[in-house]
Amino acid sequence: MVRLERLRPEHAEELLAFERENRAYFARTVPDRGDTYFEPAGFAARHRALLAEQDAGICHFHLVYGDIGGFGDAAEDPGEKDRLIGRINLMDAENGSAELGYRVGRRAAGRGVATAAVAALCDLAPRAYGLSALTAVTTLDNLASRTVLERNGFCTTGEVTVGGRPGIAYRRAL
Repeated sequence: MVRLERLRPEHAEELLAFERENRAYFARTVPDRGDTYFEPAGFAARHRALLAEQDAGICHFHLVYGDIGGFGDAAEDPGEKDRLIGRINLMDAENGSAELGYRVGRRAAGRGVATAAVAALCDLAPRAYGLSALTAVTTLDNLASRTVLERNGFCTTGEVTVGGRPGIAYRRAL
C-alpha cells in the first residue's frame, strides 16, 4: 500500500537523502540533475522553488511513502515501514490538465509501487486539483514506465522525443 503526501517545507532533508541514495539508479533512465542539485544549498533553493510553484497552483508535488516489504515477494523488515520510496508529480497544471511524472527508488522498484502511486494520484487529481485529464511521456525503451501508464488506463497519443531519445506520449481522462 502506498500513501501520498503533498510536498511540504519539512520534507527537504528526507527528500535530499532519498535523491542522493538513488542518484545513480535514476541516472540510468533519466538525465542526472547535476552536482549542484545534490548539494545542501542547491537542493534547498530548488525545494523552495518547487514549493512556490505548488503554492501558485502550477504544479502539485507528492512524496510516495510505503512499506517496502508490502510489495511483491519482498521480505518484511520492520526498518522498512512507511518510508519515502518515491515521488509523483503533476506539472504545468492548466485548463484541467497536467503532466504526470514519477520516480520510485531502487529498493522499491519492481514491486508495484509506481502502479499504485499513479492510481492513487489519478484518484486524487480531480478531487483535490480539479483536473480532468493527465498526460505523460516516457522513452520507448522504458518498458516499466510504459507498463505503469497502460495499467492505469493511459492511452498512447503519439511519438515524441524525450531527452534526445525516441519516446511515446500518453493521455488519460479522469
